[in-house]
Amino acid sequence: MFATRAPLAPPTAPLGMPVLSPGRHRTPRKGACFMEMASYLAGERWSDHPACTHPALAALARAVNDHSSDAGRGALAPLIPDVVGLRSDDASLDARLALLCATRALPVASQERAQVMAVAALAADRSLAPVDGRGPGALRSQTRAALDRTPHAAAWAQRFSARTGGDHRPYRRDGVPHVVGYAAVSIAAACVPDPDAMLRELLVDAIRVCRRVVPAAREAFLDPAPAAPATGQRSSSRASRV
Repeated sequence: MFATRAPLAPPTAPLGMPVLSPGRHRTPRKGACFMEMASYLAGERWSDHPACTHPALAALARAVNDHSSDAGRGALAPLIPDVVGLRSDDASLDARLALLCATRALPVASQERAQVMAVAALAADRSLAPVDGRGPGALRSQTRAALDRTPHAAAWAQRFSARTGGDHRPYRRDGVPHVVGYAAVSIAAACVPDPDAMLRELLVDAIRVCRRVVPAAREAFLDPAPAAPATGQRSSSRASRV
């Protein structure tokens, strides 16, 4: 007879890391989500929309926080410091994050959600074509691979994009928060063995994308000039919010 292997325990945050909970919290006494803890680490006013993180990355972090299980959410806490200082005015960053989220969710999403993700992937890919030096008909390999795995959704998205004319001018302003949030919902509801792990991996990869675009901005944020206030002053300021 073969011995039965016990199931692996879900990953947990190290001792001392915050306990995260879903949703928005008016004060730390009510709880904390991922981005609220990021605002605290950055020394900002308590908020789930802090200035220290790029809006699209922050939207993804909130969505991953809210749609992870209680056990899976605990594994997100060590990533909180990694989003502090990741902000940029680079217009391509929104599209890069949207493309990452859409292509990651597309292969596992339900049929209706896959159609939305396919449209989002095409829109983000096409908006990045001038940045990459590609022609309008050439797709990135990650986009092509995701679409090839979902041919029905890909065909529907192509027809939809043809009807709308492919005008993506309001894409950055209006589309990205919806795309990253919908991607998180799609993964959380997907029939996959471990949606929590997929959500965490998506957030990790989104952080990597941002780091490639904004390394200098992050270093300037974390080590500002002139020097920050004395340690005692800064500590007392933070303590007053907690």
